[in-house]
Amino acid sequence: MQDEIINKVANSVLEVFDLEDYYAKEIRTQIDISHWLYEGLLLKEKDFREVLKKHDWSQYENHYVAIHCSTEAIIPAWASILVTIHVSPFAKKVVSGSLQDLETALYQEILPTIDYSKYQDKPVIIKGCSKKPVPESAYILAVQKLQPFAKSIMYGEACSAVPLFKRK
Repeated sequence: MQDEIINKVANSVLEVFDLEDYYAKEIRTQIDISHWLYEGLLLKEKDFREVLKKHDWSQYENHYVAIHCSTEAIIPAWASILVTIHVSPFAKKVVSGSLQDLETALYQEILPTIDYSKYQDKPVIIKGCSKKPVPESAYILAVQKLQPFAKSIMYGEACSAVPLFKRK
């Protein structure tokens, strides 16, 4: 007589919290200010303003935009602000920094809006393997939001999870 194989993971009360479920679908775009600088390093105000006026900002329609400078140029704060003024009518969101900074800002916006009460007194696993660029800061924020509700919190996959927290 053979023993029946039982999928204990499928039958468990374990709740999976997958940050990819909250990943915004829209296009991410990085605007590099250095392309509009003299030799990539020097901001000439008149030329900079002229380039911004001529730029086709409509290409950023419904994009999430990160504004940065890829060179060692010292840029006055107003330069990024001026770019923001031009791109904001088209973009869904604009941040200063890298694409990772943008992802962080998006998760900081969405994670506080989630109803975590469905995780009340349940073991929760924060899914660790993701195909999308989920920043570490999103995991940090998620665990802070889950901790008041969850009975326990683990990280990884159900078959190989790392225990992080257990309510006493």
